[in-house]
Amino acid sequence: MAQVEEAAATTPVPDETSAVEGVPTTESASSTAEVEATSDPSSPIAKGRGHRVQKVGTVASDKMQKTVVVRVDRLVLHPKYRRYVRRTSRFMAHDDLGATTGDRVRIVETRPLSAKKRWRVVEIVQKAAK
Repeated sequence: MAQVEEAAATTPVPDETSAVEGVPTTESASSTAEVEATSDPSSPIAKGRGHRVQKVGTVASDKMQKTVVVRVDRLVLHPKYRRYVRRTSRFMAHDDLGATTGDRVRIVETRPLSAKKRWRVVEIVQKAAK
């Protein structure tokens, strides 16, 4: 009987761990996650967003209020002739910065803002020559 009491007394009891060895309790796990999230503002945990697609294009039209049409060009290899062909895509983007026709802008995808608008102007890369 004395040997059982001595064995129980000498066995260390892990503090702040659950029944499984080495797994912290929910309180300490959540506090470490909060510390990590607040320490690095560029971490995806702090923002709550993943990587968003960005494109650089030229403003084709600025005739709407707070909306611009951005033309994004890309080069695609032609399957038969093996020459590069320019393909153009047009995106409607929300513009709070005041971009005008001819400006090079960087757009980022966002939630649907209207029926056709799913992009937002982040920065004006280069102003148009006047």
